[in-house]
Amino acid sequence: MTFHDHFSAVSAGYAKYRPRYPATLFDWLATTVESRELVWDCATGNGQAAEGLAERFTRVVATDASADQLRHATPRPNIDYRLAGAEASGLSSHSVDLVTCAQAIHWLPRDAFFAEARRVLRPGSAIVVWGYHIPLVREGVVDTAIRHFHDVVVGPYWPPERRLVLDRFATIDFPFAGFATPDFEMRCAWTLDDFADYLHTQSATNRYRKAIGSDPVPELVATLEEDWGGRDVVRDVHFPVFLRAGRT
Repeated sequence: MTFHDHFSAVSAGYAKYRPRYPATLFDWLATTVESRELVWDCATGNGQAAEGLAERFTRVVATDASADQLRHATPRPNIDYRLAGAEASGLSSHSVDLVTCAQAIHWLPRDAFFAEARRVLRPGSAIVVWGYHIPLVREGVVDTAIRHFHDVVVGPYWPPERRLVLDRFATIDFPFAGFATPDFEMRCAWTLDDFADYLHTQSATNRYRKAIGSDPVPELVATLEEDWGGRDVVRDVHFPVFLRAGRT
């Protein structure tokens, strides 16, 4: 299977600067299944979702096709990190209570991944995929500048799969019996420099730098500094989370 690797080159920054999923999300995930023995977290990256799952499930198998991402994952006794593609988990058939995929379903060979999920899931168990979109400070001038950076400055450099994120995964052919999901949000208390570090982990930012030969983030930081309140001022940055959930 083709592996579209947009993040290995920034895996250390990805582990350090990406926002963390809320505890309420993992609490809810634990309620979607009757048994909490085994979870497969596909495309785990540096294990951000796997860590939250490991606090609520007996065992987590966390796979990723990037060895560099896995090298930056946090070890835990009940997380089994494996170098593997989405189509070949290495798990036994009908052995898994829950399959998850966080902020990555748009990069995967979805037909192959869904087929593998159906193979490993126990009857009636659940699959939940989720993602997040443009961060917001919820202040008009700042949010307008962030959207302009996302849509116009680095807009041409987003990989085409990013369109699925803009559609909140609603256009993905999801071959499972869907069920309703709550609303979740990630909230980060960041300085402007923290926010800049996050932007450097985005695929479009890195593709821009390779194509143009310069970094687009400092100009945005200069634009935002006054309205942010200064580079050292901590602001709440909000990431709305959207989900697709279903059962076999």
